[in-house]
Amino acid sequence: MDPHRNGTWRSWFETYGSRLVLYARQWTGCPSDAEDLVQEAFVRFWKSGARALAQPEIALYASIRRAGLDSLRKSRRRVAREQKSQVGQDVILSAFRSGLESREQCAAIETALDDLPREQREVVVLKIWGELTFEKIAATLEIPANTAASRYRYALSAMRKNLRPDVIA
Repeated sequence: MDPHRNGTWRSWFETYGSRLVLYARQWTGCPSDAEDLVQEAFVRFWKSGARALAQPEIALYASIRRAGLDSLRKSRRRVAREQKSQVGQDVILSAFRSGLESREQCAAIETALDDLPREQREVVVLKIWGELTFEKIAATLEIPANTAASRYRYALSAMRKNLRPDVIA
């Protein structure tokens, strides 16, 4: 579906919007910041002239990633300034919520996700919650598809080691 055609944008956003916000959550401290990040990514997307893209979701995920990296850099600089003046605050990345059966399961999975290197965590989020193929993940992250698949395998292996069998059942 081409979101640039008149009248289809709303239905396209209804299909992909929640996935984009969920992906943006890994870059932000709260849901409203994630929504702001998605909005910023859409603005960047439109300004880039990406209207002719055959797969705009790849461009939007990539735009969210770039906006998220920019946001993290700004945040890190702010934290460094605050620490110098003894006013520092911790920057906490929010965890993902996906309707899991129990809070214990959710907390265990959040911890296992947080323990992953960012490169692996990105791939897991895009694969599971974003429902992207490795090819689309590769295009989003600007890496080879085999690298995306490897990061996914390594991430799942690491998460299995850190989760009790009853949590992943």
